This record gives sequence, structure tokens and C-alpha cells, in this order.
Amino acid sequence: MALLEVKDLSVSFLSDGKLLPAVSNVSFSVEEGEILALVGESGCGKSITCMSLARLLPGAARILSGEVKLKTGPGETTDVMKLEGRELRKIRGGKIAYIFQEPSVSLNPVFRVGEQIAEALELHRPEVSDPWKEAEELLKKVGIPDPASRVRLYPHEMSGGMQQRVMIAMAIASHPALLIA
Repeated sequence: MALLEVKDLSVSFLSDGKLLPAVSNVSFSVEEGEILALVGESGCGKSITCMSLARLLPGAARILSGEVKLKTGPGETTDVMKLEGRELRKIRGGKIAYIFQEPSVSLNPVFRVGEQIAEALELHRPEVSDPWKEAEELLKKVGIPDPASRVRLYPHEMSGGMQQRVMIAMAIASHPALLIA
């Protein structure tokens, strides 16, 4: 059983009362431990496809058809397209995590990076007794030197490369089954 199976995914954007196709009948699967790359020209639908997997699309986007089946347990799958509310939030960041392209936009400038990682831990791994200590460990794991002091920095006090590593730390904090970058 595949970790992720996408069948006939079609997404369009509503503009001036018309639907403009962005992704048409995309199908693929990802096995556990497998790395899959979506390759194509700018604007061909790679990001829209990836954002569709957890229904993180902008307001004008419409998923017209398709299934996104995610393995959620031994012999068990869930069609992400049918989830709502709390169940969908459990999948986002828990089973499926994203490393967004622009950390300067994705990181909250008014919170220290440690707070942001700790929040992800509290949401998706509440069993962690010391989220700040775990945040330090995650920063160390992604190659940030002196994580004990860097965990207390605000995003603007870090280089773009370090911000990207913070995004990676946040994404892996929940031990997701599927990591999308």
C-alpha cells in the first residue's frame, strides 16, 4: 500500500466567473521512504499540485476532481479530499508537513524561532515534555550552530539560509509521514 496515492487530480482557478485550468488529471503515488520530484517549467502546476495534497489552496482555487489517499495506519487510508475541520487539521503538519519556499514570509516575525517550533511540537507531539529543549535539538539536527542561543532569536535576526533551516526543523518536528518541499 502506497503512503500517498493521487488519482485524477484537477484544479482550476475562478477568475471573472470562468474556471481556468491549473492542473488536469494528475496521478502519482509515493511509497514510504521514496523521494518523488515534480519537475516542470514555472507556472506548470507543481506548487498547486503540492498544496492540493492537504487542501492548502488560495481562495480562488477549486479542486474539480480527484482523490488524495494518504496511508494513516496499517492497512488504512484516508481520502484527504473528504476531510473537514479538525480531521483535516490533524493531517496538516501531522501526517503531511510542508517546507515552504519563502521562510521570511512563513515565519512569524513577532515570535522567536523557538516559540514557533515549540508550537508545532505542542500541536502535533503533545507528549514532548520540554518543547524548547526539543526545539534546540531540532535546530542542531538541521545544522544550525549554537542552537541553545539561536532558539531565542527572532527570524529577522537570522540569515535566509538559517531561516530555511528553521522551516525544515518545524516541518520535521511532528515526524510527518510525508514531507513536501
